[in-house]
Amino acid sequence: MTAPAPTTQRQRRARVPAVLVLEDGRTFRGEAYGAIGETFGEAVFNTGMSGYQETLTDPSYHRQVVVMTAPQIGNTGWNDEDDESSRIWVAGYVVRDPARVASNWRSRRSLDEELVRQGVVGISGVDTRALTRHLRERGAMRCGIFSGEALADPAALLARVQQSPEMKGADLCAEVATTEAYVVPAIGEKKFTVAALDLGIKAMTPQRMAERGIEVHVLPANSTLEDVYAVNPDGVFFSNGPGDPATADQQVALAQAVLERKTPFFGICFGNQILGRALGFGTYKLKYGHRGINQPVQDRTTGKVEVTAHNHGFAVNAPLDKVSDTPYGRVQVSHVCLNDDVVEGLQALDVPAFSVQYHPEAAAGPHDAAYLFDRFVELMRGDDKHSVKLMEGQRA
Repeated sequence: MTAPAPTTQRQRRARVPAVLVLEDGRTFRGEAYGAIGETFGEAVFNTGMSGYQETLTDPSYHRQVVVMTAPQIGNTGWNDEDDESSRIWVAGYVVRDPARVASNWRSRRSLDEELVRQGVVGISGVDTRALTRHLRERGAMRCGIFSGEALADPAALLARVQQSPEMKGADLCAEVATTEAYVVPAIGEKKFTVAALDLGIKAMTPQRMAERGIEVHVLPANSTLEDVYAVNPDGVFFSNGPGDPATADQQVALAQAVLERKTPFFGICFGNQILGRALGFGTYKLKYGHRGINQPVQDRTTGKVEVTAHNHGFAVNAPLDKVSDTPYGRVQVSHVCLNDDVVEGLQALDVPAFSVQYHPEAAAGPHDAAYLFDRFVELMRGDDKHSVKLMEGQRA
């Protein structure tokens, strides 16, 4: 099939002024990119140089305005194969230099056209370096993007931004999760059945499990213990998702019930934070979070350093220097971010459970952490080598 002829942004429409207003009053002017209008969300920055389609369709970005630090975005256009969910979830999109031509053999339309099609308000021509430095110094904060008829007096726009909801205390996972259970069949011989709680799951996650012979039953975020065990699972998985983990009391109680039954448990991102809470640790909001596909993490069970994909603004507060005693036995931090010592993984030593704060499915790459799905398979087989390694390291 022949790809459509490329078109430039200038050919598509006339330029429309736009402004981004941060809650502390700083503004950035540019041009409308995507839909024209207004939007509100938490301003965060993503350091990935590729994978923008996977970023935009990641449900964990719900109610966030994503600033891309890579200067040119959109050069491979938009295809119909790489979406991580059924829609774009970001509240708004900020780029410096939109690609003038979408050029890729799989491209079906430009990024700008897809943003317009899905009603996503964005802004281009922004000094994203200055904006990113501002967010690093002041922290992630609420913002608004305004273009076209939405432009108004700056003081009025700032007041509207300051009245918009904050991310802290936001309960969002049910807004992005499936409302009906569905099954992703195993590829080849079926070896295990996993109940996967959808808190904002990305399409590649059950795919990675299916590749390992796992039949994945994806369940709504508000599923009960009876719903989980109705599928007779060999393991239970909690996915990534948006919002403040402090609001996830129902999911925390469910995780605790799974731990009590000693069913193998694996959590990613939001699932890591829920496991942390289930074990008795607290969570907290990071100043500006980790978002991108180039974050260095050390697997403390092996000493290996991985380049990993992240998207989180909250983290687990667990001690790095000792094994912790919890109601479910001993637990140790298994992975740590080398940039700032943030907890990036938990390993239970007395029950079959572990989790990581980052994204081993990483559809746009990197793939350093794909082994974690194999570790989940080992756990369901009863071959939990990594807890033993942690215990031996602690004794040493």
